[in-house]
Amino acid sequence: MKHNLTLTKKQTLTRLLAALVTFVGIWLLTFSFSSASYAATTTVDDRAGLFTDEQIQTLEQQAQTLDDSIKGRVFIVTTTESIDSQEKFADRYLLDTIGADENGSVLLLDMTDREIYISTSGNMSDYLSDSRLNSMLDDIYDDMSQENHFDAAQTYLTESAKFVEAGVPGGHYRVDRETGKITRYKVLTTVEIIIGLVLALVLSTIFFVLIKLKYQLKFGTYKYPYREKSSLQLSERDDKLIHSFVTTRRIPKANNGGGGGGGGSTTHSSGGGTFGGGGRSF
Repeated sequence: MKHNLTLTKKQTLTRLLAALVTFVGIWLLTFSFSSASYAATTTVDDRAGLFTDEQIQTLEQQAQTLDDSIKGRVFIVTTTESIDSQEKFADRYLLDTIGADENGSVLLLDMTDREIYISTSGNMSDYLSDSRLNSMLDDIYDDMSQENHFDAAQTYLTESAKFVEAGVPGGHYRVDRETGKITRYKVLTTVEIIIGLVLALVLSTIFFVLIKLKYQLKFGTYKYPYREKSSLQLSERDDKLIHSFVTTRRIPKANNGGGGGGGGSTTHSSGGGTFGGGGRSF
């Protein structure tokens, strides 16, 4: 009887220890998952400690509206660590957070090498064309050179939202930095859409009036001699797509990483994705 009681105590102790280990394991797993999820979803990754909590909250709220507009994500990353390539760092950050060729952009503020870099992906590579990107970088440079870090971050979000609202520039195209391949995109402007709708309305009205005038006949007395006037001719038809094309040319690499100008965006491949972007030293 004593032997059985001792054995029962050991079993109880073993079960308690097992339950404790299971609880601790679940807690650690939940904590790790929550931390990873927060790191992947936060807009401001302030590793250099440039912003206050209130400023981070303001930037997060401002970015939310932009995220909804592009159906993607925008990020701000600050760092003091040594980076070999700001371009590769920013591209990799987008890949790790949103995936390859998804809609998004990231502003990198490298406080060690005093570098600004913006990487774009998906539709943000089209919204932020080279000329728009260079204009934005100039404004961010002005803020960073005066150590107005919060203003620089707000400039990035504010101007990005302005360019997204303006839409993709007319006559937009992408230029592959390595191969020089040009891919053109046809974007309908608001004026073109309005003109198209007006023309469609006018033409459809004219067609309706002509048909109505032509067939204002007494259907009970008029009979169309369809047997005498009908005919059928079959011919072979070969359709060819002629309005989609790609042209190539060699272009010099831009020193600031932005490349090109006008309505075009210079892109490059990295880690299985396609990115635009450019940078400045401050």
